[in-house]
Amino acid sequence: MKTKAGKILVVDDNESVLKTVNQLLKYECESILTLRNPNQLNSILTQETFDLILLDMNFKAGVNTGNEGLFWLDEILKIDKNAIVIMITAYGDIDLAVRAIKKGATNFITKPWDAEKFITTVLNAIELSISKRKNDILEIRQEQLNQDISKPFENFIGSSDKMKKVFSLIEKVSKTDANILILGENGTGKELIAREIHKRSERANEIFMTVDIASMSETIIESELFGYVKGSFTDAKEDRMGRFESASGGTLFLDEIGNLPLSIQSKLLTVLQNRKIFRVGSSKEIPIDIRLICATNNNLENLIESGQFREDLFYRINTIQIQSPALRDRGNDIIELTEHYLKKFADKYNKNRLVVQKDAQKELLNYSWKGNVRELIHTIEKVVILSEGNELEVNDFYLKKEHNISPNASKRLEDVVIETIKEVLEKHKGNLTKVAKELDISRTTLYYKLKKYEIQ
Repeated sequence: MKTKAGKILVVDDNESVLKTVNQLLKYECESILTLRNPNQLNSILTQETFDLILLDMNFKAGVNTGNEGLFWLDEILKIDKNAIVIMITAYGDIDLAVRAIKKGATNFITKPWDAEKFITTVLNAIELSISKRKNDILEIRQEQLNQDISKPFENFIGSSDKMKKVFSLIEKVSKTDANILILGENGTGKELIAREIHKRSERANEIFMTVDIASMSETIIESELFGYVKGSFTDAKEDRMGRFESASGGTLFLDEIGNLPLSIQSKLLTVLQNRKIFRVGSSKEIPIDIRLICATNNNLENLIESGQFREDLFYRINTIQIQSPALRDRGNDIIELTEHYLKKFADKYNKNRLVVQKDAQKELLNYSWKGNVRELIHTIEKVVILSEGNELEVNDFYLKKEHNISPNASKRLEDVVIETIKEVLEKHKGNLTKVAKELDISRTTLYYKLKKYEIQ
């Protein structure tokens, strides 16, 4: 069966024209909406998107200047600058058609028309529209991918039982579209796990897009995720596609989901339930098809108890949970990673092969690695740069001396935190946005601390 192409809108005050167009195109097009009164255009175009609009040049009896058609062409392009519009005129006025094309029309058709030529013109315009939209999506995707392309990305290294468990889960979930929640400390490779799932999935040939929630201010998160339309806020100079829309067909990775403000959590839940988004400032539904993977280093269950994270959203994103283990819990993986990065950085900096002494290996295994793999990578790079001999000893690694903190010292630290928060609260007269900014923490973290320490 032939696949029908495109969704079109026909605007003409002549009922017989509308019926003729519908008859000619009903077997060619996916859907056809006809409209006799152009005054309804604004409300329709803010609710729906069309691949093609067929627009009559004249709507008043006895008037053939074409000014009405040119006026409504301007109105259409104000709403959607990328709209594909074919003008319909009964007079074959070439000058008028040229004026319309200069204003942004794609083509024109004269009445009466040849049926075959009419259908060909319409289908060509629909093909152009679909191609143009795909190119717009590709441009947005490329722009957003360029922001991530410089990030270092290495294959998995490690054979510990904890990593074998992670590998096993990746194998099981990759071929599904189940929502995944990856938990773990900073630097443990949560994004690496997400990328591996995507690479092994049915969506592997589509885009993998990352969004770091923690790096965004609360005021821009909604527009970044869902996009916006021109004029929806002060700096909205043009329509902008959001991450959900541009990732459609592929995988969207929301990192640090625990930092998502409550106001956006409810909108995200609605999107995941309905698989549709609304750009900021628009009431037009846009369907999306994404595989969602989320990650966080926060304890979401604690955030739920403190009212900072929605329980229904937690269950929605947590179909499958993967724990990314801390480096200190991965045993001999530490040595495997060390040897891998020693070779990598030795090649990079033109150094000879480096060997880690047994005592140094023991020290590496016993070290806490609070920054996890990320800290180990930085440590090894520094070691290679500063190395003089081929054998590396304990002192070559510049590991920080670790001290046990007494309960009393921990208590005193809490007192300092409480006092600092109170001082900044007083300074900014309770303005939590300014307080969070000065303390260099998210509002979500600030809410948690206010509740934890019972600060009014």
